[in-house]
Amino acid sequence: MSKGLPKRSENYPEWYNELVKRADLAENSAVRGCMVIKPYGFSIWEKMQATLDQMFKDTGHVNAYFPLFIPKSYLSREASHVEGFAKECAVVTHYRLKNAPDGSGVIVDPEAKLEEELIVRPTSETVIWSTYKNWIQSYRDLPLLINQWANVVRWEMRTRLFLRTTEFLWQEGHTAHANAAEAIAETEQMLEVYATFAEQFMALPVIRGRKTANERFAGAVDTYCIEALMQDGKALQAGTSHFLGQNFAKAFDVRFASQDQKLDYVWGTSWGVSTRLVGALIMAHSDDEGLVLPPKLAPIQVVIVPIFRSNEELTRISETAQAIRKNLLAKGISVKYDDRDTYKPGWKFTEYEMKGVPVRLAIGPKDMDNGTVEVARRDTREKMTMSREGIEPKIAQLLTDIQENIYQRAWAFRQENTVRVDSYGEFKELLDRKGGFLLAHWDGTSETEEKIKEETKATIRCIPLDAEEEPGACVYTGKPSAQRVVFARNY
Repeated sequence: MSKGLPKRSENYPEWYNELVKRADLAENSAVRGCMVIKPYGFSIWEKMQATLDQMFKDTGHVNAYFPLFIPKSYLSREASHVEGFAKECAVVTHYRLKNAPDGSGVIVDPEAKLEEELIVRPTSETVIWSTYKNWIQSYRDLPLLINQWANVVRWEMRTRLFLRTTEFLWQEGHTAHANAAEAIAETEQMLEVYATFAEQFMALPVIRGRKTANERFAGAVDTYCIEALMQDGKALQAGTSHFLGQNFAKAFDVRFASQDQKLDYVWGTSWGVSTRLVGALIMAHSDDEGLVLPPKLAPIQVVIVPIFRSNEELTRISETAQAIRKNLLAKGISVKYDDRDTYKPGWKFTEYEMKGVPVRLAIGPKDMDNGTVEVARRDTREKMTMSREGIEPKIAQLLTDIQENIYQRAWAFRQENTVRVDSYGEFKELLDRKGGFLLAHWDGTSETEEKIKEETKATIRCIPLDAEEEPGACVYTGKPSAQRVVFARNY
């Protein structure tokens, strides 16, 4: 392996970028702002996708697929929606190229102009609701609970691998309901699905909350979110769930006949998470030696490395290693046996440490003689010697312990970096010194929210759902406030 990573404490952005590349997760593509997700990075996304997909199906949702292209007129039907995405839209105007007359290459054929320009989807509400109009006529057609796994394009000017790219992968759920109560219940349910996934699989503690009007999804009545804290003290929005009211139903005339034969507009929701979660996983847990992956999302949970000098030693070790591998696989644990003779064991140790493999087993000639295995855990970098006899349940328990330890470490970090703040001076000082979640009073006005953002680059990440009423004075204006909200600088 090449020289070590930059230190997080010295240059966090450079540490992150280098880690993504050194761990073989992704790289920049030939198209500015886009990325190539490499096999190891994509395998993490696949594990996320498989877990979430099952959680969606367990809550009654089914998958479908909708077009990449959206007629421009569709996007214009919901005013706040088009305003929210107008600056990020990529537009298709022509459908054919031709050779340049001077032989210099290809040019757009001016005679192949589209009758109506097409938007490359930044999100799919408009094209999906135009479809729902044909699918929904009666209360018997409701609720309609659909999710799609797709890519979207938002033309970003400042990009960073996984965290913010022009094209990214995600899922987007879009549901229709007979009344507001059902739609709100769906919105809250899906927020809890995201929070459960973040905490139980990503080992990432999150705050469940609602967005302010300024931060709300374009076209939504209410936006719920989960917010996580990264190791550099910045917040990352890890998932959103939106109550759309009847906004899109009215824009696309999606009505249904109720049981008493009255026509009404349906009530909608949308919700989504993206490959940004891979970035969150990296930034929340990893260290100066490389990735630290929670076992539940690690593509390789256990790697076995033989230490040998001769083919005879390798043959002897391989028999034992393959037996351990087979028994671990039978327990549902993903295992790689790396018997390559083109790299030394030390190089392999560094490689798997960089890639965040939770548990490494090393077996050498002395281990064979003693009936032991050297076991190294990635989260604490602790090494121990275990007997080969009955090692499989011990490794399974170790993976459980590592998952819990990674969560508890992230939880402790968030607790240490969540501070109640009552003065604007302290507010600014803490933001500049260490960041973190600042719990402060806010007078409830968009004007104050914008001024704080302009002066400090901190935004209201959410109004926590579990926040207690606590009368106080706004940290900026001194006006009355009923409760504290969460401020932070964010990705």
